[in-house]
Amino acid sequence: MKLRVLGCHGGELPTCKSTCFLVDDVLALDAGALTGSLTLEELCRVDHILVGHSHFDHVKDLPLMADLVIGRRDKPVTIHASRECARALRDNMFNNALWPDFTRIPTRARPVLQIKTFRAGGTFQVGPYTVRSVPVSHPVESCGFIISDGKSTLAMSGDTGPTDKLWKALNETKNLKALLVETSFPNKLQSLADISGHLTPHTLEQELKKFERNGASVLLYHLKPAFVAQLKKELAPLPVDVLELGDTFEL
Repeated sequence: MKLRVLGCHGGELPTCKSTCFLVDDVLALDAGALTGSLTLEELCRVDHILVGHSHFDHVKDLPLMADLVIGRRDKPVTIHASRECARALRDNMFNNALWPDFTRIPTRARPVLQIKTFRAGGTFQVGPYTVRSVPVSHPVESCGFIISDGKSTLAMSGDTGPTDKLWKALNETKNLKALLVETSFPNKLQSLADISGHLTPHTLEQELKKFERNGASVLLYHLKPAFVAQLKKELAPLPVDVLELGDTFEL
């Protein structure tokens, strides 16, 4: 399994891109940096997009991608989203007001995009990958994911504050190679992290005590651009790695 970091921040500046990872060139995890990171040819190879929740920084490139790949693919790009997230995308993004409804363009029978829903907490198939979704702690319905190709397993926390379900599921997972974990705010903004459903270095340290790591890499993303330098200082004592744009991994 090949992992490519397209975006690993909790917002955008010229040197920062919102959350987006690419697995084996065909599966995107969130859509915060698809069109700003991939060539047109690379975009056209993406068959599936797994969306953890509906907040803008995780879905913002979906409409732009649809506009770019129309007429260049034989089958629709499949967006996999929880029921609540799918409803938000249909009502607030692909609603013919904010953006054309590319789930019906150019025709209902052959659209550019299709949205497939999953039950938060359920397990489902995404192409060759088996995906287990795990509800996590965030103001809107948000899921972490455990993704397996049958040989190796990758997990992603999604946007979350302190949680127990995710760690329980991870501790039950065999052959876990890497865990992508959000950490958004520095310790001085702990109260903001708590009310917005995010982690700080302090809460991350407490959460990792729940994790039976078994050699898995812990890779951090979603650092807020305004606080990257401070976050890296506070995270330095922990047994984790902070992701950088362009990082690639063979799992």
